[in-house]
Formats: sequence, structure tokens, C-alpha cells
Amino acid sequence: MTVVVLIAVAEGLRGHLTRWMIEIAPGVFVGNPSARVRDRLWTVLADRVGDGHAIRIEPAANEQGWSARTAGRDRTHPVDYDGLMLFARPRR
Repeated sequence: MTVVVLIAVAEGLRGHLTRWMIEIAPGVFVGNPSARVRDRLWTVLADRVGDGHAIRIEPAANEQGWSARTAGRDRTHPVDYDGLMLFARPRR
């Protein structure tokens, strides 16, 4: 299962994502696309996110069972602490 969270992005980008995933809450998408589709969607999101922010959680062969990617303005970013993936916010 893949989860994508979009923050402050254009409505058209959210609409594009609904072709492959279901929007369960505003800006929160869940689906089970193939790896090829998932990677292509991420390429489109990363190119078009602008001043917004995108987070993708996907299955991975690690202790937690998932990995994360981010694109856009750094509201949060994944940090690996000895194999444990946590999200950090930038200092202001």
C-alpha cells in the first residue's frame, strides 16, 4: 500500500493523483499502484509540487516495513536514526 500526502498544492495535481489512488481525506491519498506507476506518479508530483509539499510512504524491505520520500518546501523531511525512519521539522 502506498500513501501520498499533499500540502498546499494545486487542485489539478490532486486531480491527477485521483486517477490512480483514492483521496480518503483532503490531500491524503491511498492506493496500491505498481512500482512503475508509483515511480511515474512521484516524478510528476516532484516536478509540479511548486511551493507545496509532498510526502510518499511506500512498502520497503526494512524493519519498519516502509520508507518515505518528500518533495517541495521542507516542512518535514525523513531522517534515518539507525534504521528507524523519523520525520524532522526544519528549525526556524
